[in-house]
Amino acid sequence: MKPYYQDDYVTIYHGDCMEILPSMPNVGLVLTDPPYGVGVEYESFDDTEANAMDLAGKWVRVCIGKSSRVVFTCGVDRQWFYPRPTWVLCWANKAGANMNSWGFSCWQPILVYGKDVYLASGNGARPDLIEHGETSEKNGHPCPKPERFWKKLLCRCSIDDKEMVLDPFMGSGTTLRVAKDLGRKAIGIEIEEKYCEIAAKRMSQEVLDFELREEIKK
Repeated sequence: MKPYYQDDYVTIYHGDCMEILPSMPNVGLVLTDPPYGVGVEYESFDDTEANAMDLAGKWVRVCIGKSSRVVFTCGVDRQWFYPRPTWVLCWANKAGANMNSWGFSCWQPILVYGKDVYLASGNGARPDLIEHGETSEKNGHPCPKPERFWKKLLCRCSIDDKEMVLDPFMGSGTTLRVAKDLGRKAIGIEIEEKYCEIAAKRMSQEVLDFELREEIKK
């Protein structure tokens, strides 16, 4: 399949991930933010709860067969859509964001499938909590993830700079952007062409220098 965009670090494919994933190579890490089923106005996906629930188990199982680790945000009340994970990491924001039936939402679950890369490699234990209060910059996508948090999450889940990263729900390309900033190679799949275009423009920015990459990893 011909890429929508490609450079030395990242490759973008435009299309339905369920059709493209079977042809993708095995990767070290899948890192993504799939549809939550909360009525976001996508053009190519009807973001209903029923559709998101139906999609949830399908894409996760395909990705588990393609990767050593599958990691994604899902929303607190959507985590039960998915097969039982190996563990659940916590993205904590003490300031809170949005309301729920018990008050302000101050955390989000991050479902993980596969072994903790630090423990598995003998590099010791790390917290299962990432505290970060950054807001996302507006870029034309309805729900982009904040870059500095996403860098922290990528580095928490992968320590091998040569490990390929795959995002099957690429959106505006945050996973690919942070991978490139860290000198990592990544593949993104996105069904909406307008988001492919946003991501391609973000990829055209220069890669960060080595010193800043090391600072981001801390």
